[in-house]
Amino acid sequence: MLKPHVDAPIDVKDWIDNRPITAYQWLILSLCFLIVLFDGFDVAVMGFIAPSLMQDWGLSRAAFGPVMSAGMVGLAIGALTAGPYADRMGRKKVLLIAVSGFSLLSLACAFARNPYELAVLRLLTGIALGAAMPNCTTLLAEYLPTRNRSLMITIMFTGFNMGSGLGGFLSAWLIPHHGWKSVLLAGGLLPLALLPLLWWLLPESARFLAARQAPASQIASALAKLGGRFAAGTRFTVSEPTTQHKAPARQLFSERYRFGTLALWLTYFMGLLVIYLTMGWLPTLLRDGGLSIERAATITGLFQIGGAVGAIVVGWIMDRRNPNRVIAIAYALGGLCIVSLGALGLESSLLVMGVAAAGFCMSGAQTGLNAFAPGYYPTEFRATGVSWMLGIGRFGAIFGSLIGGAVLSLGLGLPLLFTLLGLPAFAAALAILANGHARLRTTPAVTAP
Repeated sequence: MLKPHVDAPIDVKDWIDNRPITAYQWLILSLCFLIVLFDGFDVAVMGFIAPSLMQDWGLSRAAFGPVMSAGMVGLAIGALTAGPYADRMGRKKVLLIAVSGFSLLSLACAFARNPYELAVLRLLTGIALGAAMPNCTTLLAEYLPTRNRSLMITIMFTGFNMGSGLGGFLSAWLIPHHGWKSVLLAGGLLPLALLPLLWWLLPESARFLAARQAPASQIASALAKLGGRFAAGTRFTVSEPTTQHKAPARQLFSERYRFGTLALWLTYFMGLLVIYLTMGWLPTLLRDGGLSIERAATITGLFQIGGAVGAIVVGWIMDRRNPNRVIAIAYALGGLCIVSLGALGLESSLLVMGVAAAGFCMSGAQTGLNAFAPGYYPTEFRATGVSWMLGIGRFGAIFGSLIGGAVLSLGLGLPLLFTLLGLPAFAAALAILANGHARLRTTPAVTAP
């Protein structure tokens, strides 16, 4: 490879876009995949252990609701605070702190003595979990060529679906033999073992370093792992809008970005409302319908396994078609699948297929939205834009966790119950279509995703 002239600045994004995917980029994807997998496991774990824990502690569903929602509140706090820090400190530092935090706190949850202690620990665990996911998304997006970004980010996010599904299958095996605490211990020990590899192998974002005007040798070292060879005097740039000395969060509401920001928030809110209502309370609903705890956990796990497949399909199509329309169609189909669950009934032989199909569409759409968001914001406040979308959207998960037990206690018929559950999915489809119009109006600002 010819070395560039020392006076010719290299745009980091263009340089990455014009090169093939390397083994090191796949390594970054693999590490982020594992972080998101353990994130998904810990986020979903309370739904899987809820029936056993409530029975052990003698709690009603309404009384357990605050424990479920505490983690969701933490996720929102973690996402809202981590993004601005990552846009100042760097993606890798925040990720290492986040993984350390949710590993140790998940272990602590296993030793909680009452629901009050557990709620506080789940709040703190959620803060660490909320900081991890948006920074994985941002770091990976900044190392990927635009042509493959949606597919590879959705591949990473299948880790969340698989982690959640793994929680169902692992719970079905561990709880009968070792009790619900063993599931929390597994959720802490596994990511803790990953931490040394992250510290050693995970890089800082080269685009972040260029945007923060880090030493050229540091940027060259990061890009050398992708096969780059640079002369000593090479300069690196990022051809994106700059907002020096302005708060990252403030830029989300500038004229160029505000409408799309609000549309992304609404879409994410509605999507998480559906997913967390389903993932958090479906095991209890199935258990009340006469299924065993093991069977209920396994069926709910299929929601996330279907979502893992759906995420890859949605991401692949997004790189080839209008991403707003692709995500909107997936949300609408997910709503239809959820409504159909009420018509099938809990004893239907098609229930397993219906749950998997609902997960395929809903989690596929939600993951596609995670891949879509990084391209909407420039490097200087990309982590803030992505993390605030996740943070504001988490209030949908909080709302779903809070109302789930109360709604089930109303004794509604299954058709009406699942119809109400599907309505937010249709609202999410409309919101992301509205975002398409905002994206057209801000095209000059997103030419460097």
